[in-house]
Amino acid sequence: MKSSRLLSILLLLQTRGRMTAAELARELEVSVRTVYRDAEALAAAGVPLYGDAGHSGGYQLLAGYRTRLTGLSSGEAEALFLTGMPGPAAELGLGRALSAAQLKLRAALPPELRAQADRMRLRFHLDAPGWYAEHEETPYLAQVADAVWRGRVIEVRYRRWKEPREVDRRLAPYGLVLKAGRWYLVAGPAGPRTYRVDQILHVTETEEVVELPEGFDLAEHWRRAQADFHERLHPQEAVVRLSGRAAAGLAGVQARALAATGEPDPELPGWTRAVLPIESESHAEAQFLALAADAEVLAPASLRARIKASLTAMTARYR
Repeated sequence: MKSSRLLSILLLLQTRGRMTAAELARELEVSVRTVYRDAEALAAAGVPLYGDAGHSGGYQLLAGYRTRLTGLSSGEAEALFLTGMPGPAAELGLGRALSAAQLKLRAALPPELRAQADRMRLRFHLDAPGWYAEHEETPYLAQVADAVWRGRVIEVRYRRWKEPREVDRRLAPYGLVLKAGRWYLVAGPAGPRTYRVDQILHVTETEEVVELPEGFDLAEHWRRAQADFHERLHPQEAVVRLSGRAAAGLAGVQARALAATGEPDPELPGWTRAVLPIESESHAEAQFLALAADAEVLAPASLRARIKASLTAMTARYR
C-alpha cells in the first residue's frame, strides 16, 4: 500500500508540478502527516524531491526528473485498456492517437501485465449508447472539439425545440461531455448552459480566447446539472401502493424514492406503499395505467380521478 502511494506522489508531482502537502493529502485520501513521512521516504531513497515552506510553498521534483511507467498493478493495467473507447475517440478525430497511445503503453508494460491487458481488450468491449437509441450525426463535433481544446469562442447556428427553431449563438466552449452515446457541449457566456452537438447546424471558430469561470470543474458542473435536471423533471409526487412485481420494475429516481419511502402496505400483504416523484399527472397516468392491477394511486385525488376516468372509458369500450 505504501509503495503504491509513493509512486502516486511521484506521478502527481511529475504531471502537475508543485503541490502542497494538503493537496497531496486530499488527492491520496491520507493525512498531511502521512504525506510528510512519504516525502521523507522518497528523499531518503534518492528521489530529487524538495519542498518549500510558506504560503506559496509545496513539494516538487527537480527540473527534468522523470520516472518510468512502472509499478502498475494488474488491475490498473487492465483498467487503462478498458477505458480506451475507439468509437468516441474516432468521433473526436483521435482514433489514430488512441491506437498509438495504447501501443506505446502496451510496449512499456512488463510481459505478465501485457498479457493480462491483452486479455482484457479481447474479452471486454464498451458500447455506450442504448439499444433503441438511433445514432445522431454530429458533423461538427471535430470542429467543436478543436475549439474546446484551443480555447476559442465559436459562432454557431443551432436548432432548438421551440420557436424560432433555428437561432444564432456566440458560445464560449468550456467542455464536451459524452452521455449515453450523445455529445453535449457545456458553454458560456451565460450559464454555463448545455447544447446538443448534433443540433449544431454550422460552426465558425473565432480568434477570441475563452476565459473559464474561476474554479470551473467540468465533471462537478455536470454532476450538479444532472441532479438539477432530475429535480426539475419530477416536480410532483404521488402516493401509490405497488405489488412486488411493480416495485421490482421501477428504475432510476423512482427506484431510489421507493427505497427511501417504501413501507409494507397495512391493507395488502406483500404490497408496498411509497411516495414517488412524477413528471406530471398526465405522464403519471400513463405510467401507472401501464402497471394495470399491480399498482394503485392513493393520492393526489386529481390523479386518482384521472386514472379512474380512463379505466371507466376503457371498460365501456370493451363492453
